[in-house]
Amino acid sequence: MKVNNRLAVGCVILIALLQGDTRESWAAAPPKKPVQAEASNPKQVIQGGLSFLKSTQQPDGGWMGFGEKTDPAITALVVKCFIQSSQYGPEHPLVARAIDFMLGFAHPDGGIYVEGQGLMNYQTSVCLMALAALSNPDYRHEVKLAQEFLIHLQWDEAEGYEADSPWYGGSGYGRHKRPDLSNTQMMIEALHESGLAADHPVYEKATKFIQRCQMRAQSNDQPFASGTSDGGFIYTPVNGGESKAGLGESGGQARLRTYGSMTYSGFKSLLYANVRRDDPRIKSAYGWICDHYTLDHNPNMPGADSEQGLYYYYHVFAKSMKAWGGAGITDSEGKTHDWRADLTSALAKRQRPDGSFVNQADRWMEGNPYLVTSYAVLALQETPQGR
Repeated sequence: MKVNNRLAVGCVILIALLQGDTRESWAAAPPKKPVQAEASNPKQVIQGGLSFLKSTQQPDGGWMGFGEKTDPAITALVVKCFIQSSQYGPEHPLVARAIDFMLGFAHPDGGIYVEGQGLMNYQTSVCLMALAALSNPDYRHEVKLAQEFLIHLQWDEAEGYEADSPWYGGSGYGRHKRPDLSNTQMMIEALHESGLAADHPVYEKATKFIQRCQMRAQSNDQPFASGTSDGGFIYTPVNGGESKAGLGESGGQARLRTYGSMTYSGFKSLLYANVRRDDPRIKSAYGWICDHYTLDHNPNMPGADSEQGLYYYYHVFAKSMKAWGGAGITDSEGKTHDWRADLTSALAKRQRPDGSFVNQADRWMEGNPYLVTSYAVLALQETPQGR
């Protein structure tokens, strides 16, 4: 299906926004007095977020991305909040309008994306998650096609990459983009949530890529990980490795710095890929989580950048902890934290009077209140009282 040209945004512009190469956004607005809510009950925070999102749905059924255009990926994340809400649910007219808008970007190849932007994996993954949340057999065909499209995008032998390549098993923004852990975790989550069989080869292949993002020499064969036992994760092992947190110091030498949003992404993805809970890779990642527990910032990002990617972090944090199970995390000092209460408290104090959220440290699209508010609501929906 061809996309209406008036809805397309230039590839270069949007990719630059996704990578944080611009600071012009809604985040320029001055901070406002936060809404207060009971730390033990996320419903008030969620209700405020949903009210804001409901009021900002556009006439075409979508929510705004960048460039004054409605966007299928932002819309998919937002509509999933409403689908998972007991107040709205999958049958609500608001949801129907959003799904119709989103599927206007479906292509014969099975992907759901804006043609020409090069973001096929990212956009299709979040759209597939929204379709899966509907639990509606009427969309079985669209779900199957989207799954097949994402599997096809994974780098493997079909593209000439063998298992010893750092590209192997990963996914990037599109077919010609180098793979990274952010896109790979989105693909794995989308396939997991949409019910792809647990023994499908895509998970085993992805695990090879994911373990090469972990700073743990025992399971990471890349030179940059030699001698490391950190247990946290970086952004990609490709081209000698890259961390969006830059470099840190370990054992007297500069090392790629692990950080919260990618560590929880890797941890969650290994769980979704059916890696055993007693596996050393899982145990090492969980050790990092206990050593760096905080909801005040994106853990282990350098001080000046510690707020960057904060809401993405909240989202993957909540999904990871839900997948792991249990209400408590015992940190390296022996203190046990109720992660659900801590998450609710952290978000309650950051919510704006209109119910929205926005990150003043605008990177990775977090100056967009529709994206950030959906991250916050989706995170809280992983708590027992969140739906």
